[in-house]
Amino acid sequence: MSQPKSSNNGAMAALIAAFLGWLFDGFEMGLFPLIGKPALQDLLPGAPTNQHVEWFTVIISVFLVGAATGGVLFGWLGDKLGRVKAMTLAIFTYAIFSGLCAFVTEAWHFAGLRFIASLGMGGEWALGVALVNEIWGGKNRAWIAGMIGAASNIGFLLTGLISLKLNASLEVVTGWIHAMGLSPENTEYLLHNRAWRFIAVSSALPALINFFILVFVPESHKWEEEKKAGSTSHWATIDLMGVLVACAAALVIIYVWSPIRAAWINTPAASAITLVGLAVALWGYLHPVRQYMHRSHAAGGVNDSERSTIMRNLLIGAGLAAVALLGTWGSAQQAARWASALAPQGSKIPIIDYIVISTALGAILVTLITPLIADKLGRRITYTLLCITALASALAFFQFNKPFTGDSAPTSLIVTAFLLGGITASFYGFFPLYFPELFPTSVRATGQGFCFNFGRLIAAVGALQLANLTAFFGGSSGGLHAEAHAYSVLSCIYLVGMVLVWFAPETKGRSLQ
Repeated sequence: MSQPKSSNNGAMAALIAAFLGWLFDGFEMGLFPLIGKPALQDLLPGAPTNQHVEWFTVIISVFLVGAATGGVLFGWLGDKLGRVKAMTLAIFTYAIFSGLCAFVTEAWHFAGLRFIASLGMGGEWALGVALVNEIWGGKNRAWIAGMIGAASNIGFLLTGLISLKLNASLEVVTGWIHAMGLSPENTEYLLHNRAWRFIAVSSALPALINFFILVFVPESHKWEEEKKAGSTSHWATIDLMGVLVACAAALVIIYVWSPIRAAWINTPAASAITLVGLAVALWGYLHPVRQYMHRSHAAGGVNDSERSTIMRNLLIGAGLAAVALLGTWGSAQQAARWASALAPQGSKIPIIDYIVISTALGAILVTLITPLIADKLGRRITYTLLCITALASALAFFQFNKPFTGDSAPTSLIVTAFLLGGITASFYGFFPLYFPELFPTSVRATGQGFCFNFGRLIAAVGALQLANLTAFFGGSSGGLHAEAHAYSVLSCIYLVGMVLVWFAPETKGRSLQ
């Protein structure tokens, strides 16, 4: 029986809204890899290069911790209050606080605002995935998963295109801003050093999506059924204290590896604190789900077998996401900054823009087709193949590209960047297909949020080791080769994924619970 036209319109509105949300989510994620280098040059004048690298990884790590926290926090809101309300709040959070990054005056200001913005980014991914999968049901789920992965990478592509066009047309943009009545001093403030502040301001625009969502997007009918059945009442606000404790533990981990840590915190002490912090964070992020299942079990809503299956899937899902995210943030997200140093001294070639655009184009293409492959081959075989090819692409990019001369970027650099971006991003077309299959509607948003975003916390810890790995391979004296070896070693995390996925359930052909 065909659906009423109003139902079809609502489903399409939900897909459009979620697509735009993921698109701008990708724009926000691509923001710092693009503007981080010029921003830190302005915020840390006269600081040595290694301090810039340390702050670069700290700000990325703070972002990942915020996303991990936001995934659980906004997932909890989505399961308790509804997908649509929570999604509008998540988009507002990441848009406004990303825009405020344009006005920072210290590196730690940037880190703080990126942390708050990333709360919304982490939440929006899980909420959009839950909403679209529940409204569309079993229809075209592989295509929808591919669109989810592609959308964020289109946003990532936009950051590179905007930067490239903006820096090629600064005189025109300056004229536009003057015409709006801004003084020459304020114009210079916004457009100085690759216009990084102007690009940051533009990241506040996604907040406008909320008007469309509130007017046109319906709530998930599956969530409405859970609400009528009383299942949503098992979520309690007091459980969020666990998330707060987990977030604090994660931030302590960032602190002990940061440039501003206390002098007594050496590597052994930092390592010990990290292990304890990860254990506390795991307990805290899981606390709301555990308490929900305890109440639901007492009310007869969940049996012992279902409860153990959900907990097992939470841990395995987080491990699978951690492998992909550590590989991405340890290699692909470092590619543009690393490649910019391959150009001749004083070169005006926009290498950062070229690499961002190349990796994004590869990511868009491969994330679209990955879910279709998973539907044919099965989830576990597909994930294994993704790990093998992602490792190969990372090694090819960082080991085969060398400093070059001339006034154009080598074709091999662009091609290997395309492959690196495409294959390492393929997981983000895979997870929107796989993760919804691991959880029932009652805990889907929180479960997906935990899996994908706790993986970001593991990635943050791994990214913080870049400085140590670089030092191991020669530090500043080793130059680009030391960094390349560090990124290559981190990429070996894909070997773990090749084994771990065979402990995960095969869900090919199953409908959503």
